[in-house]
Amino acid sequence: MVIKRERSNTRSKTSLRIWLLAGASSVALAVVVVTLTTRTVEADTPLPRPTATAPATAPVASAMPALLVPEVSAREKRSKLFHGIASWYGSVFNGRRTASGEIFNKNALTACHPTLPFGTLVRVVNLENRKSVVVRITDRGDLIDEGRIIDLSYAAAERLAMLKDGLAPVSLEIISMSPSHRDW
Repeated sequence: MVIKRERSNTRSKTSLRIWLLAGASSVALAVVVVTLTTRTVEADTPLPRPTATAPATAPVASAMPALLVPEVSAREKRSKLFHGIASWYGSVFNGRRTASGEIFNKNALTACHPTLPFGTLVRVVNLENRKSVVVRITDRGDLIDEGRIIDLSYAAAERLAMLKDGLAPVSLEIISMSPSHRDW
């Protein structure tokens, strides 16, 4: 009688272990590469929260599939971010140093904003007469009073035809952020 020995599958078990080890090593290497090549970007100053501009009765998201919902452009999203009251300042501060270190010139198209980085270009639209102006953020200030969101230079307020009233409802659209994204 011939006795057959059972063949062990040690060779196949060993190759399976090698493949599993190689796969786990590849995943670990991919995680390390992604971690090292991904940079976290943080803004120096937080942007204002747009919750104050949301309508009191916000519509409920529909149950329609995402493919059927019309696409909203990035420009439309940006232009709806900031709505509030604009004010202006002029002669009293003319020639003084702003928070950015620049000398304030009431005849320049500049503005004061509590959080946007210095050098940011913002289009300001007077919602009463639809006149607009592009200003550069050069100063800081506390604009909480009366729902104000921006304080404009004399020249910018003049272009928006809001000098007489002193205040105007406006919308803000960020045109470009400061290249340095830092405050001085």
